[in-house]
Amino acid sequence: MKTRFKPALLLAALAASALTTLAQPAPGPSSTQPDSERRARLQERVRQQVAQRASDLKAKLKLSAEQEAAWNTYVAAMKPPARPPLPQRAEIDKLSTPERLDRMRELRQQREAEFDKRDAATRTFYGTLSAEQKKIFDDNTARPYHQGRQWGQR
Repeated sequence: MKTRFKPALLLAALAASALTTLAQPAPGPSSTQPDSERRARLQERVRQQVAQRASDLKAKLKLSAEQEAAWNTYVAAMKPPARPPLPQRAEIDKLSTPERLDRMRELRQQREAEFDKRDAATRTFYGTLSAEQKKIFDDNTARPYHQGRQWGQR
C-alpha cells in the first residue's frame, strides 16, 4: 500500500502545481489603456507637481518686485524641453557601431547643453537672493540621497 501512496501523492502535487501555473494571468499590460495614454497622464501629473513645488518655493522665498523677472526666467529655464521621439529600433539596427556611438554622443551633448542652461539660470537667480532667501532656497532644493525616496523606490 505504501508503494502506491507515494506516486499518487506526487501526481497530486504535480497536478496542483500545473493548475496554479495555468491560473496565472497572461503576460502583458495590466491595464486596458494604451501606453501613450498612461504616459500622458503621468507627464501631466509630474507637470502639476513641479508647478506646485515652484509655487510653494516662490511663496517661501517672499520675492521682491525686482526679483520677479529673475524668478520667471529661472522657472522658464527649469521646464524640461520637449523630447524628440525615440529612434525606431530598425533605424538603430541599420547603423554601424561607430555611427551608433556618434548618435549617443549627440544625444549626450544635447542633454549636457540643457543642463548647462539650467545651471546658468539657477546661478543667475540665486545671485539675486538675499542671504535668508538663499538659505530657504538651499533647504528646499537640496535632495540628499540618504533621506526620503531614492531612485527606483516608491
